[in-house]
Amino acid sequence: MASGKLTVVISQAPGKNPVKRALEEDIAVQLMLGGQVDVSVIPHLYDLPADHTGLMFLRSLPGHFVILSWLYPRAAHWVLDRQKIEGRLGNTRLVDEDDDESEADDDSAKILAEMNGAHSETAAETHGKSSRTIWSIDLRVRSDAAAYVEEIQRIAAEMAVPVVSLGLSFPSKATPLKASVDLPVINPPVHSMANGSSEANGSVSLPIPVHVGTEELTKRRWYPVIDYSRCTNCMECIDFCLFGVYGVDALDRILVEQQDSCKKGCPACSRVCPANAIIFPEHKTAAIAGADGDGPAAFKVDLSKLFGGGNDSAESALEMAVKERDQELVADGREAVGMKVGIPKRQEGKAQSPRDNLDDLLDSLDNF
Repeated sequence: MASGKLTVVISQAPGKNPVKRALEEDIAVQLMLGGQVDVSVIPHLYDLPADHTGLMFLRSLPGHFVILSWLYPRAAHWVLDRQKIEGRLGNTRLVDEDDDESEADDDSAKILAEMNGAHSETAAETHGKSSRTIWSIDLRVRSDAAAYVEEIQRIAAEMAVPVVSLGLSFPSKATPLKASVDLPVINPPVHSMANGSSEANGSVSLPIPVHVGTEELTKRRWYPVIDYSRCTNCMECIDFCLFGVYGVDALDRILVEQQDSCKKGCPACSRVCPANAIIFPEHKTAAIAGADGDGPAAFKVDLSKLFGGGNDSAESALEMAVKERDQELVADGREAVGMKVGIPKRQEGKAQSPRDNLDDLLDSLDNF
């Protein structure tokens, strides 16, 4: 920890997908070959219980670090914040390979950096201030390890960490790096690693963290994460959720109090959040899973309504949320409540009455 090196943490994908494991291993091997960064591996960040040694390690890091995970950067950032691992969200140049416009437009990158900074400052007002930066990189945006290593080099250079002596050579896709490495989950983590040695058969044998972890500590989880840079503390989520997931702290700020009370696969509270501040990192919908921005990725309205789709399939976000909540209530042995409980009141100053066309219009605007 006193080495002055940039710490890089690889959060492994859940399951045992061989393609994902190979990418994780290639990144770790190439970084360790350079010997100028500290590399650590933890299980899937979102699944870790609060007392897991992987989170204890992350909490022990005093300075800037990079985390690579199979989550959207915004989602990973606020999962870390939930676990008391605070920092500003660092800007990364790695974007989706299909997003040519974002990659080519330097002005867009600057705007994104300013947005990230603004989000962090807003969150700092209510969640403590931290002078460090945490770069969160999505492992889904590239398929080759070289891109990630190059980005980490750039970050390290910006942080005045010497990287000119890394001396890394990146293999082409036709000649992949051969390494006899079975990358384990660290528990406890090892922060510094010695240089590897070449063997007669051309493979590389590297000293790596000792595997002491147990799989049962990283079972699959499902719970909401609050993006406090967007949250307005309107309390609509705590009114809508009937499973005791949400609570308030001593300053009456909303928080996820009983995360394991959340019903697996149910994102209903995210749909009713007017600020799009509730993230379910494992949801298949990008906006709910934590895709950044308010553009197409965060567009939650059902487009079939705009293009004349059938009325049977065209549901508002609120209607979908009510249906999801009712399904979970019934599965829990309780009665469905429909629109009778916890529905946001959109027309301020008007006496409580059945929903009308103005309610529907305002809800549609919120969905945009």
